[in-house]
Amino acid sequence: MSFVGGGSDLPVYYRRFGGAVLSTAINHFVYVTINKKFDDHIRVSYSRTENARSVARIKHPLVREAMKMLGLTGGIEITSVADIPARGTGLGSSSSFTVGLLHALHAYAERFAGAEQLAREACTIEIEKCGEPIGLQDQYAAAYGGLNFIQFNRDDSVTVEPIICRTQTVAHLQASILVFYTGITRSASSILQHQQTAVGSERKKQKVMGRMVELAHRLREELQRNQPEAFGEIIHEGWLLKKSLTSGISSSVIDDWYEKARRAGAVGGKLLGAGAGGFLMFCAPPDRHEAIAAALGDLRRMDFRFEQHGSRIIFVHR
Repeated sequence: MSFVGGGSDLPVYYRRFGGAVLSTAINHFVYVTINKKFDDHIRVSYSRTENARSVARIKHPLVREAMKMLGLTGGIEITSVADIPARGTGLGSSSSFTVGLLHALHAYAERFAGAEQLAREACTIEIEKCGEPIGLQDQYAAAYGGLNFIQFNRDDSVTVEPIICRTQTVAHLQASILVFYTGITRSASSILQHQQTAVGSERKKQKVMGRMVELAHRLREELQRNQPEAFGEIIHEGWLLKKSLTSGISSSVIDDWYEKARRAGAVGGKLLGAGAGGFLMFCAPPDRHEAIAAALGDLRRMDFRFEQHGSRIIFVHR
């Protein structure tokens, strides 16, 4: 769940100016299991089921490239299930799957892989091998877990810094957030491709992104000063800035939902992820949450908690 700074993790921006986001992992998970298969074939089960005779014949690009990277061949069965829709929701499910898949495959091969390695390998697979025009933040959020300030440096290195503040500050922040599913799924790739083009070539858009990075730094400072009350106005400004980057980030329907929530008591909010659909997040005093839910009665509310841990191996059978 990215709060502010999203988009500055795209290579077209951070390689010139440096980027930063403030985000948190949440307790909705992608589960990946790996099992040795009786024969030499490969079975991959997700929203569909594949039976392939070789790695090269696997249609799922993330699975195919992960197995290639780790040098694994046949005789393996891979299954995955998720707590939320698999694609197009803005909660980083694709990158979470890639990180979890790599973690499970490393464990299957009896190799340890830490958070930095998992995040870096997931970025390589999604961006370089599969050609997705996405950023780096989701992979690092999934691998590390927790509430973090993540910096994307011009040399392609990434720095993950946990937010150090009082427990009450995190509790206040979490209690102020409510999230709704719009029911609209979309391709993040096409939105991000337009965004990369705009940010890469237009000075005005670069200045907008620079202000969004400044907001990420400001939010980190406010939280570390134990001032979570600033959160709502910061994400509101961030959302207005993000909408100005390209026309496809919002829509009249989304704008209407946003204004209804604001009238019902939300201080600020944003669409999670690239935009155009997925989940809407709002910040509001807890006593206004029911009024906001009533105002958005046609949207499904999602319960969640911040998640301290990143990708984990939770069961090994030998």
